[in-house]
Amino acid sequence: MKNSVFSSTNAMIMAALGIVINIVLGTIVQTLQIPLLFLDTIGTIFVASIFGPWAGALTGGLTNIIQSMITNPKDLPFALVNIAIGIIVGLVAKRWKFDLKVAGITGFALAIIAPLIGTPIAVWVYGGLTGGGTDLIFAWLLKSGQKIFTAAFIPRITGNFIDKIASCLLVAVLIEKLPKDVLKGQVTKGDIIADELSKDA
Repeated sequence: MKNSVFSSTNAMIMAALGIVINIVLGTIVQTLQIPLLFLDTIGTIFVASIFGPWAGALTGGLTNIIQSMITNPKDLPFALVNIAIGIIVGLVAKRWKFDLKVAGITGFALAIIAPLIGTPIAVWVYGGLTGGGTDLIFAWLLKSGQKIFTAAFIPRITGNFIDKIASCLLVAVLIEKLPKDVLKGQVTKGDIIADELSKDA
């Protein structure tokens, strides 16, 4: 566990907070059936941008598992989307500083990748209807003569452009405001040395 990202108490707390943020905001959007908005990956993006891809993937996957048990069972297959987001954001943040520019570009990429993963799940598993705000637009597009995949994809990619870009930018602003010791994330050699010195003292 010493080399694990979750060997740090900070990391475990922040990951748990990320899951809570995802579930609370995602549940609010689902309950209100707000069209073209999801807000269920902000916590994943936040954790991934600080602690890396695997912490982000775990946060995203656990979010959907827990949410499927307490609110909407249909969320479970979409864990794949949340996991992918965690991995992508984590890899980006490892290579570049997750500032507003990088966050905006990452959000744009996620806005395309997320519906490319989520739409087949929505169509093949649930016939396009998932109980969210996009269902109204999906039904309208389907009635207007669009094919089922197109009818499911259009509202998702439209919503994701708003949701993912806004989520990434919000996280970038939050990171700017956080103390530097929180942003260190993982346990480093310096942390271990400091721990040893404190024990000796």
